[in-house]
Amino acid sequence: MSLFRSILVADDEPSIRHILTLVLTDKGYDVRAVADGDEALRELAARDYDVLLSDVRMPRKDGLTLLREAREAHPELTVVVMSAYGSQEQALEAVSAGAYDYVQKPFKPEEIVFALRKAEERERLLRENRRLKQGGVPVVPQGHILGESASLQAVLRQVARLAPVDTTVLISGESGTGKELIARELHTRSPRAPLPFVAVNCGAIPGGLLESELFGHAKGAFTDARTAKRGLFAEADGGTLFLDEVGELPLPAQVKLLRVLQEGEIRPVGESRVEKVDVRVVAATLRDLGKLVEKGEFREDLYYRLNVVNVRVPPLRERREDVPLLAKVFIQRFNRELNRESPVEGLSPEAEALMSSYGWPGNVRELENAMERAVLLADGPHILPANLPERLWAAPSPASSGTGRNEVPQAGSDLSLKRAIRDLEESYIRAALRQTKGNRTRAAEVLDISHRALLYKIKEYGIDPDAEADRG
Repeated sequence: MSLFRSILVADDEPSIRHILTLVLTDKGYDVRAVADGDEALRELAARDYDVLLSDVRMPRKDGLTLLREAREAHPELTVVVMSAYGSQEQALEAVSAGAYDYVQKPFKPEEIVFALRKAEERERLLRENRRLKQGGVPVVPQGHILGESASLQAVLRQVARLAPVDTTVLISGESGTGKELIARELHTRSPRAPLPFVAVNCGAIPGGLLESELFGHAKGAFTDARTAKRGLFAEADGGTLFLDEVGELPLPAQVKLLRVLQEGEIRPVGESRVEKVDVRVVAATLRDLGKLVEKGEFREDLYYRLNVVNVRVPPLRERREDVPLLAKVFIQRFNRELNRESPVEGLSPEAEALMSSYGWPGNVRELENAMERAVLLADGPHILPANLPERLWAAPSPASSGTGRNEVPQAGSDLSLKRAIRDLEESYIRAALRQTKGNRTRAAEVLDISHRALLYKIKEYGIDPDAEADRG
């Protein structure tokens, strides 16, 4: 069901008002069209609207002034700005003033509809986040950026400013922080959104094949080139190409990439002709490109061409307040994906405390994997510390002192309570398998855990049930 029902169009051109009224009414919206900013403000005061779709140049009150006054009076109003006299500076000014999106005239009607659909999806996520703060668990599509921390919100504001323009962006951050999600958000909120978003990991393709993958090749260009092939730049024409791990590009490919950025043209391998392409390049790296330049491993001119604007994605340890929110969303997702009969409701206070204090070196990707494991192992409505990976709760053991498992530890021995709990759990599992002659189903009943959890722990501890049965 659509969240947006009523739309106010403000444009001094009668033809634009007529076309938008027809198109949007046909899509099920309740549309009212006015000719200038003053009339738009009076209409906004008279009734509630979900969206204001406003031209920039209008008599008496221009669109940017209307935008600021409308947002001040109606903070929840979604505003999309249109202009035939657009520029990057004007787009940035509109977004900075509170516009959700910026559409360049002349436009196709589907571009306006697409902008409204994007705005509607954003509003849906905002509402779900508000529900989550009040104790609900939202259904959040995969691929969306979640977090209420100040550091992440600063990144998202930067993305909102950069999305409408074609500036090359370099995204930096540790592995697992969500650099590709940021790149996708830049694309989704840009005028290029209806066209392709193509992602390539430069470190995952052998150096000898990378140029062919990026720029294409002619038939017979090399031994296995039995047919001509379009490269990823051609596939992304009109849209966005995301170059992940751009620091792994070999120097010959760097030269060709620089030419694309400077001239907007590519030369497929084995071809004498060049092809024009219109592609926005967004790159990402977890390596320090400045240091690679100093070592002569990355071209300085390409570095400055890519690093027009740098977006740094903070690691999870710098946004620990987002951990419970992300955990709840992952729990809800894995409840569905793992088909749990009794869904996990959330984290126990002890588990949440552990997770909030942990450093998460693998960032959001590590948190996601930890929640999948925990949902798989949880026997009750809440995730307990024992359901979390050992690295979260078990401190590394000091050198063995020779103390036996069943002995009372002495001063100077391993006094890690977490390690002791882990050892105790392993010893109970081994004892249950010996008692039941290796029967995993009966052992799970004896241990009072699920069969699934027992199988996971057997694998985690490297236990051979048959060997334990022989010792029984």
